[in-house]
Amino acid sequence: MLLQSVWFFLWGLLWAVFFMTDGFDLGIGSLYPFLGKSERDRNMMIHAMGPLWDGNEVWLVTAGGVTFAAFPLVYAVMFSSLYSALMLILFALILRGVSFEFRNKVESMAWKRVWDGCIFIGSFLPALLFGVAFGNIFKGIPIDGDGIYQGTLFTLLNPYGLLAGVLFVCLFLMHGALWLAIRSDGDLAERSERLATRLWPVLTGVAVIFLVATYIFTPLYDNYLANPVLFLVPLISVAGIFGIRYFLLQKGVFKAWCASALTIVSCTFFGVIGLFPSLFPSSIDPKFNLTAYNASSSPLTLKIMLIVVVLFIPVVLAYQAWAYKLFSGKVTDDDLAHEETY
Repeated sequence: MLLQSVWFFLWGLLWAVFFMTDGFDLGIGSLYPFLGKSERDRNMMIHAMGPLWDGNEVWLVTAGGVTFAAFPLVYAVMFSSLYSALMLILFALILRGVSFEFRNKVESMAWKRVWDGCIFIGSFLPALLFGVAFGNIFKGIPIDGDGIYQGTLFTLLNPYGLLAGVLFVCLFLMHGALWLAIRSDGDLAERSERLATRLWPVLTGVAVIFLVATYIFTPLYDNYLANPVLFLVPLISVAGIFGIRYFLLQKGVFKAWCASALTIVSCTFFGVIGLFPSLFPSSIDPKFNLTAYNASSSPLTLKIMLIVVVLFIPVVLAYQAWAYKLFSGKVTDDDLAHEETY
């Protein structure tokens, strides 16, 4: 029981780290057609996320790998139930990665506009669909006792799932705008900071609506009501959202970005804690729920995996910390003069 609980927490942590890191990439890409007023702006936006985006997506691969190895039944049912949505996310992420490399291969504005559109689609669509997927998991997926999905792609596009998608998009837009304000300079940095300020009331309003809708449409609050101390997690989310506003008023953009990162992590754990011990709940009948206990691998597998995680995750964290420190400065015209491909 303890091993399954530990791996449930690690599963949630990996998703939280992925959303925190790749969230600003997805946010910048979603803002690409709106803040990229000139060719210099667009190149600066790509360079702001270019050295880091592929490293950030390692956490997505890790989260998927942990689901497969620690909870194979969940992995199987998830990828059959959410196959269409997950394939759309995968193809969009592939399209985004290709766009970074192909955009500057031909000196043609028509060529660049095509790939600029792909950068936007490859960023906005995953941001929305990740939210839709997790919103439906919070609400419950229509799976029967055999793990067979009783619905279609449009079943997932219900009001609560779409609301969760809008919340994810707002979180990532804020995260991306703040990161761009940190990494860019001049007019682009100022416009990014102003946009973050304007996004704040939108994000706050969507978050409030989401919390109310979660109480109405999901059982997530059951764990919180049974253990009121857990309400500390959503309170941290609230503190993070107001921290963004406070630090923006103080012109502390980096601190505002850290508050945004805290908001994303705590929002993820709000859902994960509310789900526990379910990983993939059924909306048909709770007895069909896939939990950390009935869908996990053998104890030996979980022990071996835990040893590997304890040994290698600190190495990955150290490398990413070094990479973020290395690329912590503002993008300069000298950087833009180089034709790196990302």
